[in-house]
Parts: sequence; structure tokens; C-alpha cells
Amino acid sequence: MAGATPKLIKALREQTGAGMLDCKNALNECEGDIDKAVQHLREAGLGKAAKKAGNVAAEGVIAVTVNEENSKATMLELNAQTDFVAKNEN
Repeated sequence: MAGATPKLIKALREQTGAGMLDCKNALNECEGDIDKAVQHLREAGLGKAAKKAGNVAAEGVIAVTVNEENSKATMLELNAQTDFVAKNEN
């Protein structure tokens, strides 16, 4: 097989959720074999995850919700590596 075609890149993206460039590179390296490309992306993802494992999530927000009867409450702490996430209203 020739490698990465737009149709194969699209199929791999839909299957894995990986970025377009990552899919293209994986398909080129695996000579267009989509199953091998999926495995390649998994292995590459494990490497990226290992690099980020030591990063500290020092920024964050806390949200509190209380039910209408004021008998139950839920507290959520969400931590992120950047303040862009923490300052985002959504």
C-alpha cells in the first residue's frame, strides 16, 4: 500500500481521535496499514503520557453545588497544568 491517503487519514482519525498529522505520520511509517498505524499511535501515546506523568497540575478551580433542600452538596476540584483552563468560565 502507498501510505497515507486523505481517506485513510480520515478513517484513522475517526477510529483513534488522534491528530491529523499524527495519523498521517503513523500511516506513512506503517505503509498504509491502518491496523499497524493504530498500534503505532498507541505506542506513541504511551510515550507521550510517560513524559507528562511528572508534570504538576498546580492551577485549578473548585465548584460547589447544593440541592434545593440543602440536604446534599457536591464539591468538585479540577486541576490543570495551565491557568488558561482554570480561568476559563466554561
